[in-house]
Amino acid sequence: MRVSGAEIIVECILEHGVDTVFGIPGGTVLPLIDALYASGDRITHILTAHEQAAAHAADGYARASCGPGVCVATGGPGATNLCTGITAAYMDSVPIVCITGNVHSTRIGTDCFQEVDILGMTIPVTKHNYQVKSVSMLLGTLREAFRLAVSGRPGPVLVDIAADVMRDTAEYSPPDEDLPLPSETPIRAGKLISRIERASAPLLLAGGGVIRAGAASRLTELAERLDIPVVTTLMGLGAIPSSHPLFIGMVGLHGRKEANLALTRADLLIAVGTRFSDRSLGDNSDLIGRLPLIHIDIDRAEMGKLFPPEHFLISDAKIALDALLRAEPQTHPKWREWLALGREEAAAVAPSYPEQLLTSLGRIAGPEALICTDVGQHQMWAAQQAGIERPGHFITSGGAGAMGFGLGAAIGAQSACPEKTVVLVTGDGSLQMSLGELSTVTRYALPITIAVINNHSLGMIRQLQTLFYGGRCFASSTEGAPDFVRLAASYGIDGGLAASVGEFEILFKEALESRRPALIDCRVPRDAVVRPMMNPGGRGNTSYILD
Repeated sequence: MRVSGAEIIVECILEHGVDTVFGIPGGTVLPLIDALYASGDRITHILTAHEQAAAHAADGYARASCGPGVCVATGGPGATNLCTGITAAYMDSVPIVCITGNVHSTRIGTDCFQEVDILGMTIPVTKHNYQVKSVSMLLGTLREAFRLAVSGRPGPVLVDIAADVMRDTAEYSPPDEDLPLPSETPIRAGKLISRIERASAPLLLAGGGVIRAGAASRLTELAERLDIPVVTTLMGLGAIPSSHPLFIGMVGLHGRKEANLALTRADLLIAVGTRFSDRSLGDNSDLIGRLPLIHIDIDRAEMGKLFPPEHFLISDAKIALDALLRAEPQTHPKWREWLALGREEAAAVAPSYPEQLLTSLGRIAGPEALICTDVGQHQMWAAQQAGIERPGHFITSGGAGAMGFGLGAAIGAQSACPEKTVVLVTGDGSLQMSLGELSTVTRYALPITIAVINNHSLGMIRQLQTLFYGGRCFASSTEGAPDFVRLAASYGIDGGLAASVGEFEILFKEALESRRPALIDCRVPRDAVVRPMMNPGGRGNTSYILD
């Protein structure tokens, strides 16, 4: 059948299992907005307050749905506003398809109103980007964009479409239903299994690639079969339940002390689906070259980039772990005994107030809740204390560390999983970067519960200034911020102030039970710190700051 380019876009989005699109209208995408209106019984358009939030929402939708997310923006400033969200998705390997409108195809390159080279701007932060100037190329390009976004190492793809292409017509036919599945090359893992069997203190490191590949259950099975303790990166939280006896904790700059110390005592590291960022291992020069490594990742470019492997395997995590599961069962009692002592020592340290707060949040929300965060101290307290039990249930900006990510991501996650509990843990600094999205929460009656960890400062910056800049806490105060409870009320959102763990628990339970949007302003001490913290002032420094 012959349809408009805008209708082709809608049909292609639906082909790929996406039922919600996030964005803001603009002149060049109005044909698409009109087509979305006409297909309102099959697809939902969520109007955000800012395009950056639309990109973060597509990101949160993709993580929660385990499929691609889609955002839409007009040309010029609309397209450029997507860039931070695209970067966040790129750094965390999240499949989103960003559709931008451009000027008429004959005017591209003439510097007309709201024209910008969005292709040139996004080359560094997309897997690929396209510009469509003819409607005859539209369907094939879009299908290729979706395929590329979800295949291999996932990531964002941008499709820039000339305004006249959306109005022109072309033939549309549904995709073939019986497409052949790609064949999987058998993996020979004999050498890797033999190497693992020779280790007396092996350690598994799970990154976000384990979750992206849907391989979390296999990772847990392998750990149990071979009696290997597990640590994770920030993005790998949930790859093994936090309550599992083999889980030690998150590693890295703000990881748990016992998890980082496990790295110093292991005699073999089996890293799956991680790129060794500087916040986890990449800057630990005392480990590089000393700790034997088996590195498994789908991206060849990550092999040896920062951490030279003894053995490596370029593979989807699920396929690789299946191959390793052929190994005979093992036990490592002495290694487990040493790790247990480290856990006991860490448990003896009294938790701080923010740590207690996030522990309560995770316990009350329950294992099925989707925990979204912004970036800062609250993010690390949530990562350490919330107790993530399910893969994909901790949604945060890891690689880009984008403040303002959380509320958009929570909107996307709640849209993907309307029946689930979605909790946003944010800070008073981060929330002020996305306050406009409170209107989005209200407009669509999204039952997101927002916990603002409010210390009246940019907490992580203040912590660094206190520890490493002589206590000169300049430009890190958020004094003058609004009364968040009253502000929430002006948006029609239930709110409350919590000055203790007990007050928070009462308000939090009420919010979850109401299934209405809610905001809790949680006051915490300004000088509370994330513990432990590796000294960022020098390479290889593994000293810990506990106070």
